[in-house]
Formats: sequence, structure tokens, C-alpha cells
Amino acid sequence: MSRKRIAMGTRSLQSFFMGKKQAVMLAVTISVLISFSCNNAKNENTDTEVSKDPKIAKLKLPSGFHADHLYSPGEHDQGSWVAMTFDDKGRMITCDQYGGLYRITIPPVGSDTNTAKVQVQKLDIQVAGDTAKMKIGFAHGLLYAFNSLYVMVNDEGDTTLERRSGLYRLQDMNHDDQYDKITLIKALKGEGEHGPHNPVLSPDKKSIYIIAGNFTDIPKMDSYRSASYGQIDNLMPLIRDPNGHDNTVGNHGGWIAHMDSTGNNWELISSGFRNPFDLTFNREGEMFAYDSDMEWDFGLPWYRPTRICHVTSGSEFGWRPGTEKWSPAYPDNLPPVVNVGQGSPTSFFNGETAHFPDKYKNSLFAFDWSFGIIYAINLDREGASYKAKGEEFVSGSPLPLTDGVIGPDGAMYFLTGGRKLESDLYRVYYKDNADNTQALAATEPNDQVNIRRKLESYHGGAKAGAVDFAWPYLNNSDRFIRFAARVAIENQPVNQWQDRALNEKDPVILTQAAIALARTGNPAVKSQLTKALTSIDFSKLSDAQQVDLARAFELIFARMGKPDAAELAAVSAYLNPQYPAKTNELNRELSKVLVYIGAPQAVEKTMNLLATAKDDNTNQSTLTQSSDLILRNPQYGLDIAGMLSKVPPAQQTYYATVLSQAKTGWTPELQDKYFKWFYTAFEYKGGHSFIGFVNLARKNALANVPKDQFAHYNTVSGDSLVGQNGTYLANSTIQPKGPGRNWTVEEAMKVVDSGITNRNFESGKAMFASSLCISCHTMKGEGGVAGPDLTQLGTRFSYNDMLEAIIHPNKTISDQYGATVFYLKEGGSVVGRMISQDNDKYVISQNPFSPQTTREVLKKDVARTKLSDVSPMLPGLINRLNPEELRDLLAYLKSGGNAQDTIFSGKKTLAVNKK
Repeated sequence: MSRKRIAMGTRSLQSFFMGKKQAVMLAVTISVLISFSCNNAKNENTDTEVSKDPKIAKLKLPSGFHADHLYSPGEHDQGSWVAMTFDDKGRMITCDQYGGLYRITIPPVGSDTNTAKVQVQKLDIQVAGDTAKMKIGFAHGLLYAFNSLYVMVNDEGDTTLERRSGLYRLQDMNHDDQYDKITLIKALKGEGEHGPHNPVLSPDKKSIYIIAGNFTDIPKMDSYRSASYGQIDNLMPLIRDPNGHDNTVGNHGGWIAHMDSTGNNWELISSGFRNPFDLTFNREGEMFAYDSDMEWDFGLPWYRPTRICHVTSGSEFGWRPGTEKWSPAYPDNLPPVVNVGQGSPTSFFNGETAHFPDKYKNSLFAFDWSFGIIYAINLDREGASYKAKGEEFVSGSPLPLTDGVIGPDGAMYFLTGGRKLESDLYRVYYKDNADNTQALAATEPNDQVNIRRKLESYHGGAKAGAVDFAWPYLNNSDRFIRFAARVAIENQPVNQWQDRALNEKDPVILTQAAIALARTGNPAVKSQLTKALTSIDFSKLSDAQQVDLARAFELIFARMGKPDAAELAAVSAYLNPQYPAKTNELNRELSKVLVYIGAPQAVEKTMNLLATAKDDNTNQSTLTQSSDLILRNPQYGLDIAGMLSKVPPAQQTYYATVLSQAKTGWTPELQDKYFKWFYTAFEYKGGHSFIGFVNLARKNALANVPKDQFAHYNTVSGDSLVGQNGTYLANSTIQPKGPGRNWTVEEAMKVVDSGITNRNFESGKAMFASSLCISCHTMKGEGGVAGPDLTQLGTRFSYNDMLEAIIHPNKTISDQYGATVFYLKEGGSVVGRMISQDNDKYVISQNPFSPQTTREVLKKDVARTKLSDVSPMLPGLINRLNPEELRDLLAYLKSGGNAQDTIFSGKKTLAVNKK
């Protein structure tokens, strides 16, 4: 029963806006400094269950649940623990992300922690003749099974290690309770937070599943459930991540494989994830994974939130690099059962054996590292798959969750840490952990699930009777059944079913068979295939069936090549009357196909849509609202706040990217409008890669204009707005030169003590602006309004006060600018800055970039409130600055932005209050 390690699966939101982030935090910091003299609505703290242990006090738990803080490995120089499992003696085994293995004996629930201590043993593995510097460690996943410890080594690029990334098996051969044999089961090419992750025991406890991120090559397998994987299969102009994140990896995405108990007979089960760290099974034995998003894509049309996926045989989930990610609506990949929201997925496990109320026994527990939330995910059957809903089970700020598991005693154990952060081991249990010990009643699969499983039995290779059995199910109303039927057919020799596909008359079966033939057939049948599809009465199809049909045309051209003149004319004549359509999803697909083949009027129609398109967020609804995350973790939340203050138009961005490949169909008027769109688009706020993607689409489009018009369109499209490397906006503001350092108050005060005189006003103002303090605060009438005016700051606070608040922001948090946690009666919580309250409701603000946007929380829905003990800012915001830049910034703050202050002249200055 194992779990895994860290993840921060999303490379994690940490890089959203890079320099922008630090500035915002500095701005918020200063707001805390002057808050003591401001008045606002007071927080009503109704929290009656405050623990004396501050690490427990910060946890939000459901009613009836309790938590123990068991151990802090960092206090004993044991690293930051990111993976755990329990052995057959009930002992926990953990691993430091950048170190070795530890075995822990944990006192029972209810023990007196003053007398019953957690016992920790470093596993110094002795292998005869082994001189390796690190015997085994650096694990992102651990599993105890078959009298062995399975260790998923993820070497994080440490080339000094002799045991690099891969799955290893540890055994105790002489039965002395120490591991003395290490066997490499399979080396894996991949490392780091998107490398190989967790081994998980199968529901029947006879085999093991392996999960890996999208920076891990798929090794050679003994068999494959899917007939093909890793092809781009997208006619969208390929723009890889402009910041280089996915430029050196393959196209297949993260993957899941299966092996037997000996480590042999590897079979590829699923691919197309981004970076899932863990998988689990529900009580019916169905597999699920918690996949990460690409936070740098936030605000772009190909962005996909973190999500829970039902992982069926041969499944594909559509991750591709850059612009090429597949829509969840495509028939050749599967949709999530629920979108969770922004975050960094880590652990994911079943609560079936927990001594919890039945509701939670039936839950899957999903860990988010970034925002410190454990979600309880509940599944409801829907045909051959599920729909899911969820709630916040445990949360805390900060609570960088890494791994978790239900222990042999029925309690939940979880770790925090990763990336060398402070690490802790916790236990969560219900009441005294003695109730709810009975197993839940078994559940039987419904008819649709049985059909899907029968179809899946034909996956993995040619099998007699597969085509005849699967064919009728290609038009089944259940999407998961249709998918399983198509995969079954793709696994059979094409000559057994090609003619049947080309002569099929049922429009839905024909569409699905055409997708299968496009993926596995000979390009020589392209004309026959397009002719068959154009015979379908488009108007009689449902919205989803129309998307499937348009996708079939896309796959034919992506796999079999561009249409010849006759095919182009036929397809254009067939699809043009359907465009534009009623839905954004179908318009995306039709625009892409028609512009790609150069259909008449494609550019004109797409330009009309570009001017008027509105987002409907069909595939973007999430379990957790983005605004609810802003104040949970300022390191990542304020990046979300920036985007929400001016959200990019995703549908328009999609059309603009599609049109960047159009070489014909333009008029001067259309081209002028098109390129001016880019100028406007640069004003929107998106993820870290937003500007780069828009700029590269602009450059691709410029490559198609006549040379004598290039300069004009380059200018009107906003070339002057983009910085030199094309991934950020040009800014005349001076940026920090550095080198920075990890400033402490003591070291920074030495800079102050050495003298802050004759400073550079323009540099100080630039440090203030380049850090984006100006986005939240006013200085001499210039700046934002989310925080207080800082013009009088220097008359009230010393340099030491400023530095203390900047470097240690959590030390003092004002109730005016601090956040309030509203614990909801039905579970979950809302975090925001309280603006006001009356008898019925609280009015809160969640976005410092848009303070005028408020939200009401009804008091009848709130169980209790509590002031957050986390400042809405990061520590160490001055770490980008060198000593001279620090002096200039402090001088600017002290002077209140007054360029005439003597601190900016060579004259003798007045004494300053340094202490």
C-alpha cells in the first residue's frame, strides 16, 4: 500500500510571472507595515478548537476528525520526505527527496506523545561488494509488496549516483530485518519532477502499476493496449512552450504501465497525461489518476486544469507539447471525470480501509502541494464511467503535501515537504479511531461497465472475433464504450475491417471507424475515406457527433497527408456551409481544418469570429474556483490574481493562432485588423508563457506577408511592446541587475548601517516599479489602490521595521490586510480579506489586483472563522537585489517617493531612524 513523493507536478505555478511575483509580494508587505494605523471591519474569530501545537492549529479538519503532528525530519537533518509506504510489520518507510530511506515505528493513536515517541531508523543497506555512494534513495515512490520494498528512484539529474532513475526491488535475503539485495527491474529515462513516479499495487494484489510524468520516455514494452501513441495529431500550428519547458521531450505525455510481481511482462495501459504523480483504484477496481496542469498556459485556449481521470484500457488523455494539446471533446481521447482547478497534484489514494465514516471510506483522496488541500473525491456512476464531485477534506497554509496513505490502523498519514522545504509527518483520524472498522458492502458493475470491460478484453493485440463484437458498439451512446470499441478494432489487422469501414452507412459508426482507419490505415485510402465522410448528412448529427466528424477529417489530414485538389474541393464544399457553427468547440475544429486546407472564405469567416468571439469555458469549470486559491498560498495565488484581473480571451486567441498559418484569403483590410488584434492581446494577463505564445503566433503570421509590407504589420502588431527575448513585455523600467542574495535582517541592516546617502532616485523608483509594488500601492499619487498609500511610510517606520516585514512577513499580520478563513458547514473553506459584514453575510475580497471585485459568504453557511496565520506575501522579496539596489529601494520608500529628499543628494542628510 504505497504512495509517492513530491511533485509540485506543475513545475509548479512557481514560475507563472517570475519577476512579477516578487513585486506583488513586496507591495503587499508594505501594506502590512502601515496597517497598524488603519481601521477596518474586525474579524470575528469563532474558532473554538485551537490546538496548542501551531502545526496542528493551522489545519482545517472536518467535524469529528483529529490530527497529530508526529515528527519533523528536518529537525534531525533527515531531509524533506516525499514518499511513504507501510511494511508487513506495520512500520512506515519514507524517503528524502534528495537522500536516503528511513523506517519509522509510530505509537498508536491516543498514545501519550510525551512518553511514546516516534522511532526513526536510517536504512543503511548493506550489499556485498557494493561501493555505491548512495545505496538507494532519491525516491518519488515506494511500495511494500511481495515481501519486498519497491523503490522508484528519480535521480533529479545527480550524475554522481550510481543508481539512476528506474524501478528497484529491495529484499531481505537473510531474514535479519535489513535489506541486503537490490535488483534493478527497469531503468527509466527521465528525471526530476516530471520523471518516473509511483509504483502501486493492483486491486487483486497480484501485480504492480507504474506511473510516470511527461519527461519520462516510454520504455520498450512487451505489449501495448493502444495501437498507437505519441503522434501530434493536431493541425494547429505547432508552437512549443516559448520558455523551453516542453521543448526537449516526446509527444506521448505521462504514461501508466503494468507489470507482474516479478517485474516482467510490461504492458502500456494509458498515455497522454501531463504529469500525474499517483494513481489509485476505487472499490470496483477501476483506475484513476490525478493529472497536473501546465500553469504557464493559464489563460490560453489549450490550458487544461488539474483533473481526475478515469484511466481505462488503452486510454489517451491528449497531452501534447505547446499549442498541440487535445481538447477533452475529441473522440480519440477521454475527458476527465472532474476538473479540480489550479494546483500541483501529488498523492492520490483510496479511503476504503480508513476508520472513517462511510462517505470518506468511499472517497479518493487527492493531494495538492501548491495550495495545501486534501480533496475528498466522490464518484457517481454514469454509464460505463463516472462523474465526480469533491470537497476540501484537510487543508492548511502552508501545507506542501507530498505523500499519503491509509495506515494499517485505519488512520490517514501524510507528509509535507519537497523541494527541500520543511518536512512534517501527520496523522488524521476520526474520533478515537475505534469506529467504522467494517468494510463497505461490495458493489457490482453495471451493464455498461461490463460491456466496456468485454471490449477491453480485445485490447493488446489481434484476437479472434474482436471486429464483429466491437463494430456495433461504435455508435453506442456511451462515450467510454465507443472509445473501447474503437481501440479494440485498432488492435486488429486493418485488412480485416478496412472495407467494412469504407462501406459503412451508419454515420456514427462510419465516423468512429474513419478515426480508427486514419490512425492505423494506409494513406492510399485517403480519397475513399474523405469521400465516405462527405456522404454523411451533417445536419442530422448532434453537436458532439459533428465535433467527432470534424475531428475525423483532421486526423485523416494529420496522418495521411494534405488533401489533393479534388479532395480539397470536396471537403471545402462539405464543411464550409457548416461554418461558423453554434458552439465554440465546433468552431475551433472547423476553423482549424478549413484554414489548414486553404478553403475559400475560411480566413474571412474566422476573422469575423475573431472580432466577436466570447468564451464559454465549456471545458474549464472546476471544483475549486481560482479566486478561492489566491490567498491560500501567496507564492502561487497572486499569480492567479494577476491573470484574473484581466483574463485573456481564449477563443479569440485560438482563432488568431489558427490564422497564423493562413497564406491565402487575406484582404488588406482583414490583414490590418488581424495584426492589430495582437497589439491589444499583449495587454492581457496570462500565465508565464502567455506573451511568448502570442508573440510567436504573431511572428508566424508575419512570415506570410509580402516583404514590402512586413515593417508595417510588424509595427501595428505590437513589436515594440515585446521584450528582446519575446517572452515578456518590453519595459523601460530598470530591472534589478543583481546578483541577489538570500538577505537576512542582520545582513540587510549592515547595508543600512554602512550608509544610505547620495542614493539614485530613478533606480529606487525603478526597483519599486519593476517589483510591481506600484500595481497595489500609491506613491505620490501614482499606483494601484489594492493597498494603502505609501507616501508617508518613511515618517512612521524605520528601516529595520521595513526589512523585518519584507523578510519575515508572517511575523506580524494585520487583521486589515490579513486573510480570513471561513470554514463552511458543508465542508470546505473560503479564504478572503474581509471588507465588511452585517447580520446575514460577510463581504470579502479575494484578488489584490482587483480589490473592487467582492464576494458574499452567507453567515448561515459558515461554521466558524479564523484569521489566517499566513501573510499574503512571500518572505525574501528583496533577494533579487544587490546591496546598491537595496539601498536605492529603501531610500525611495523612506523618502516617500520625493526626488528632492536630501537622501538623493550629495548633501549631508538628516539622521535616520535605523533601529
